[in-house]
Amino acid sequence: MAKTADAIIIGAGVIGAAVAFEMAKRGIKTLTVDRNTQAGHGSTAGSCACIRMHYSTFDGTAFAWEGYHYWRDWQEYLGIGADKPLSRFVETGCLVMKTDENGHLVKHMKNSTQLNCPHEDWTAEVIAERLPIYNLESFAPARSRSDPAFGQPNGGAIRGGVYWPNAGYVTDPAQSAQNLADAAKAHGAEFYLGTEVTKILTDAGKTSGVRLASGEEIHAPVVINVAGPASSKINAMAGVLDDMTITTRALRQEVVHVPAPEGYDFEKDGMMVSDGDISLYCRPEHGNHILIGSEDPACDPPEWVDDDSNYNRDFTEQWTTQALRYGQRVPSLGIPQQTRGIVDLYDASTDWIPIYDRSSLPGFYMACGSSGNQYKNAPIAGKLMAELIDYCESGNDHDTNPLQFQLPYIGHQVDIGFYSRKRPINMESSFSVVG
Repeated sequence: MAKTADAIIIGAGVIGAAVAFEMAKRGIKTLTVDRNTQAGHGSTAGSCACIRMHYSTFDGTAFAWEGYHYWRDWQEYLGIGADKPLSRFVETGCLVMKTDENGHLVKHMKNSTQLNCPHEDWTAEVIAERLPIYNLESFAPARSRSDPAFGQPNGGAIRGGVYWPNAGYVTDPAQSAQNLADAAKAHGAEFYLGTEVTKILTDAGKTSGVRLASGEEIHAPVVINVAGPASSKINAMAGVLDDMTITTRALRQEVVHVPAPEGYDFEKDGMMVSDGDISLYCRPEHGNHILIGSEDPACDPPEWVDDDSNYNRDFTEQWTTQALRYGQRVPSLGIPQQTRGIVDLYDASTDWIPIYDRSSLPGFYMACGSSGNQYKNAPIAGKLMAELIDYCESGNDHDTNPLQFQLPYIGHQVDIGFYSRKRPINMESSFSVVG
């Protein structure tokens, strides 16, 4: 006889585990399936785990500012004992450089002001005082290494930035997913790890469960796709692509780890920095290292991946390019001969804003396109999906009458139609991430 559940969650990454936790707290019998043998061991493990508040859209800012509070109060949110090993949030603050491309952050500051999210307008002199290793010459636009002007200043300078003091990073993203999974299990959630979904089952035009690679079937009236870089495959499997104006694809990314300049404690005195002038972001890393990721400039062709299980996990010329670009900003940076860092995949949507939505198949839901920019929002995304599923399963038509969702900490109401699969491409998006 097939196993049954109230809801099946495909994906045990940080958002999938958060969905399981939030649904289990409501008394819903969830069963989470993941092909990895441990929660958080997919793309979550490769996340830079940045917790930041600056977004070019108002709803994105509201969601991120809400999300911060759960990481700040992590143990309280989980409701598990102090004896459990927990991931840790390090509040370094985040500096974003003002550039012509980001409109000198006027929108970002307006969004934060409206939401009472703390931020500080910094002059170039303040930046130089807080980050004395930085060279504030301008190098924009970012160039490929084959360009003769690569690494050459353009004659301008960084004139200032905006600092969000509550930003930071989580020390162990995989562990954070495991924390959420443990909290979900305490409320009765089940996890099937090390097995893969091969079919979405339907009955009378509605979702009825999944079939696993082993041939086993699990029956449930609700299935939630939180499969990260595999989300497009799962959506295709469910046959729900036809009415979607926003879709998702797996995008390969490289993140560089280098030692901080000799004599400077970046782990203690550094911060997260989003630097559109050189199209990079960085944050402190354990052992006085600096983690450097790309903000995907136009000169770097995106590397879309068709098979999220089989792709190049080796570093390429992109590693060196990112290290050298950061060396423009930090001339004293030593670039080691041995490459260190992470190669992993984003689950990127058409406009880099996630899909939190129902689908054209009744009972099939999506929390997709979240990689790179939604790690910070995992707890509130879990709450949102639990509320959305309840709203739709109670007979409401989310497509024509979108859920209005109250953010518990900051008290702001968000129209969840913002995250619709059927939305027009949002041209206010930055079309990049701080991953």
